[in-house]
Amino acid sequence: MFFNSYSFIFVFLPVVFVGMFWLAHHSQTGAALWLALASLVFYGLWDARFVLLLLASIVFNYGAAYVIDTARQNTRFALSPKTALCIAVTANLLLLTYFKYANFFLEAGSSVIGLKGPGLQIVLPLGISFFTFTQIAFLVDVYRGVAREYRFVHYLLFITYFPHLIAGPVIHHKQMMPQFALAQTYRIQWDNVAVGATIFVLGLAKKVLVADELAAYVSMVFDAARDGRAVSMLEAWMGALGYTFQLYFDFSGYCDMAIGLSLMFNIRLPVNFNSPYKAVNIIDFWRRWHITLSTFLRDYLYFPLGGNRRGVARRYGNLVLTMLLGGLWHGAGWTFVVWGGLHGFFLVVNHAWQAATSRLGWRTPLRGGHLFSGALTFVCVVVAWVFFRADNLTSAWRLVNAMQGMGNAMPASWAPTREALKLVASCGGLVWLFPNTQQMLQRYQPTWEDLQPERVATEAASPRRGHLARLLTWRPGAAYAVVVGVLFVACVDSLDKVSQFLYFTF
Repeated sequence: MFFNSYSFIFVFLPVVFVGMFWLAHHSQTGAALWLALASLVFYGLWDARFVLLLLASIVFNYGAAYVIDTARQNTRFALSPKTALCIAVTANLLLLTYFKYANFFLEAGSSVIGLKGPGLQIVLPLGISFFTFTQIAFLVDVYRGVAREYRFVHYLLFITYFPHLIAGPVIHHKQMMPQFALAQTYRIQWDNVAVGATIFVLGLAKKVLVADELAAYVSMVFDAARDGRAVSMLEAWMGALGYTFQLYFDFSGYCDMAIGLSLMFNIRLPVNFNSPYKAVNIIDFWRRWHITLSTFLRDYLYFPLGGNRRGVARRYGNLVLTMLLGGLWHGAGWTFVVWGGLHGFFLVVNHAWQAATSRLGWRTPLRGGHLFSGALTFVCVVVAWVFFRADNLTSAWRLVNAMQGMGNAMPASWAPTREALKLVASCGGLVWLFPNTQQMLQRYQPTWEDLQPERVATEAASPRRGHLARLLTWRPGAAYAVVVGVLFVACVDSLDKVSQFLYFTF
């Protein structure tokens, strides 16, 4: 079941919403259990075989957290906290490795020794990367003494909570557990319902009215490269830019829908997407794109590797290794490794440039500097996305070479390319000229960060926004209700072309 489907919008969501708040009148624990069980149903409707796997993972990690916490408080316990943590994390990584990387490593090993055999018939469980990383983060937090949880119902809900289960965000104990314990969470708050429904519709529109419209042309170009057919320079750039915006609106749309759905249940998810194509450098890009994954990789991989505490060379090595593993996290293929390696290289260059300009005393950018650096960052991101999307390295290089003009400059047929040009230009206008969804509804504090004291202080001190941003700021009223209603009807009319979210496969 997907968010952008009739069954979810008109059956699952209303039933779960009404059931939760009806049960909440009698028992908060019962309401939390209902939401957790509904989340398991949501997951099982995709493939019921993996519900037991998900439950087994939850029970194991819940028990492991108890053991780690007990070991922390009892020095005579059979295991040390570190040993218990290592065993639990290793078990999680082995599970993830088997389902996601077994065939990749088998193929890599076979190519080294010159043998080729049949791969394993493994079906990748939906969302395994997200629920595995969420639980690893929880175990590490328990080990550090910053988290503990003995209410199994809340832990079950923490992991299975359907708005984030399939494609993130990667959530933390401190962000969710306090909300599950609040009495006000279990009372209908119509302001949250209205704001959440609005955010959901905006996200749905991004997915079905923008991202899915780009999908056909993007597939045409990348399939041509895969099959060895000629691709002109203009077609290659339209394909690369098309995928750049398709992924943007697909993932941004999912993040909005998750935040909106969650807010309808009075639970605020963390921000996972913040206008990344407005970034002025690659460092800034990774503070805006898939924010919770970037934070996870920084806190649980880059810092434990030593971060920037062991010299410049070690720092850059840690950056590259972190991004290589981040690329491999997205998929078991060399294209993802190259994508991660490119971003690791970009980050090293960016940090080296900042260090050099700091030593030279260039504290303020030259005139037009932000515009140039933003454009350069965007081009680097586009080129890297080619490897991320391509079926293999050969087809990726074909497209990159075509983008450099190594072939025909103009396409043989103008009709599809003309349509792609219009779509790409429209997407560029939406990305760079318009505020994002969180900015449009910021006054209603739809995300977890909006309630944090430092965010409130920052927003209070921020400069006044431009005319367009003020015009698009959502307000309760008839005019905005009509606009959102028309947008929703347009989305529903397009649901027969339903497609899977791109991040569901990672």
